[in-house]
Amino acid sequence: MSALITALHPSTGPAAGGNTVAISGCGLAATSDVTFGAASAAGFTVSSDTTITATAPPGSGSVPVTVVTADGASNSLTYSYAGSAGSPVIEALAPQAGDPAGGSDIIAVGSGFTGATAVNFGGTAAAGFTVASDTIIGIITPPGTGTVPVTVTTPGGTSNSESFTYSASLPPKLVAVTPQSARPGRTVVIFGCKVNRATRVAFGGHPAEDFTVLSDNVILAVVPSGTGTVPVTVTTSAGTSNPVRFTYVSAPVIKALAPQAGDPAGGSNIIAVGSGFTGATAVNFGGTAAAGFTVASDTIIGIITPPGTGTVPVTVTTPGGTSNSVSFTYSASLPPKLVAVTPQSARPGDTVVIFGCKVNRATRVAFGGHPAEDFTVLSDNAILAVVPSGTGTVPVTVTTRTGTSNPVRFTYAWR
Repeated sequence: MSALITALHPSTGPAAGGNTVAISGCGLAATSDVTFGAASAAGFTVSSDTTITATAPPGSGSVPVTVVTADGASNSLTYSYAGSAGSPVIEALAPQAGDPAGGSDIIAVGSGFTGATAVNFGGTAAAGFTVASDTIIGIITPPGTGTVPVTVTTPGGTSNSESFTYSASLPPKLVAVTPQSARPGRTVVIFGCKVNRATRVAFGGHPAEDFTVLSDNVILAVVPSGTGTVPVTVTTSAGTSNPVRFTYVSAPVIKALAPQAGDPAGGSNIIAVGSGFTGATAVNFGGTAAAGFTVASDTIIGIITPPGTGTVPVTVTTPGGTSNSVSFTYSASLPPKLVAVTPQSARPGDTVVIFGCKVNRATRVAFGGHPAEDFTVLSDNAILAVVPSGTGTVPVTVTTRTGTSNPVRFTYAWR
């Protein structure tokens, strides 16, 4: 039984030959020759009983291609030599189908595309095209129906044709999701085309909590639970769309406050340690806004406490939501806090001023562990102290019944 061939791809090529033609059929395993008209192929490779790849010889016009085996020559299929040796050649289109309304983005892969002057779809000019290289053209399809031949024209001539099919049963195509980042439960807008028959909207494989089709181009979708950056896709009866990127924004987390107590009058400097603090919009103490805050990093916020009483929950709010709460206690029985001593250097017996807060009930002032020779409380914020004997640089502290302050540096001056 003679071989049978069913398809040539491509079915046209340059007059100079040299291009590869894939021949499909059956009974091809014992092929001894492949002919293009009266000429044998420049070479061929039998891939299987159903596939041969052959190198087209030079030629002109339209010629019959046959496969020869011991049983004789196969049926023939027509192969056309296009233009001169300088004509472009289309080897493939991707994708090979698009919207009847036009506007589909496809590419042609081949050779000789440099200087292309036209791309035609069955005689209708492409809506637009861009020559990316001598081997690739990006094309915007015009409106059309059915299956049409696509050709590329350059100063060297017009290419062979490759088939393109207009089909209404194409999967949707997505352009963008906005906003591109949000937290679960937020509604986002998905833009694309052919989304009006959506049966599923997925965020990284998780279905949207709910979605509403507004038009062929727009869907409103409620973001499901998830984390990280995920692909968003829309599925219709015609298939699943290309993905567009979406990033989950998570609520911040407070792991600790330091210190966890402060002055009822407010103004205490504390820090919150945790995660997700970038972009923080509010810090609250039991519903009262912080007197101020500074986001040092995604994991640390410096906070100035507002006035308050008792123990209150502290939360941080970002575009990703509001954090868990951590307790902060307002307490009048806090140790004093020092800011500075001035002058910062003096001799034993000299009087210096120590500035801070909650120092009005001082029971002891120490310079490197040595008690001041004398001290006088001027106010809740200032103490006069007489420098005791000592040398070098030492910490100065103030002690009250509620505890000992932080240290500030003081340096003994030479006599």
